Amino acid sequence: MATKRRSQDTISATSGSVSCEVDSSGRKAIGVDAEIKASNLRRLGRIEGQIRGIQRMIEDDRYCADILTQVSSAQEALRAVARALMRNHLSHCATHAFNSGSAEDREAMYDELLDIIYKNAR
Repeated sequence: MATKRRSQDTISATSGSVSCEVDSSGRKAIGVDAEIKASNLRRLGRIEGQIRGIQRMIEDDRYCADILTQVSSAQEALRAVARALMRNHLSHCATHAFNSGSAEDREAMYDELLDIIYKNAR
C-alpha cells in the first residue's frame, strides 16, 4: 500500500518536545523524546544479546525446542519495541496530523498507519 504525500512531499508534526518530519530528502524523526529513545535502545541491546545467545545455542547443538523458545522470546521483544514506536507515532505525529493537518495530511496519515499495521500484523 503506497503512502500518499502532499505535493511538496512533506508531513510534519510537533507536540511538546517531540516532532516527526518526513520530507523528500529522507525520513527522520526530529526532537525525539530522549527517554523513549534510550528505552528503545536498551531494549534493542538486550535483543541483540538474545540473538547472539541463540547463535551460540545453535553452534552448541542445543535442543531445538529450547532454541525455538528463545527465538519466540526475541520476536516478542522486537514486537514490544514496535509497539513503543507505534505508540509514540500515534501520540505525536498522527495526533497532530489528525487535529491540525490538512485533509491531504490526514489521508496520508491514514494510509501510513494502515500500511504500518498491515506490515506488523504478519
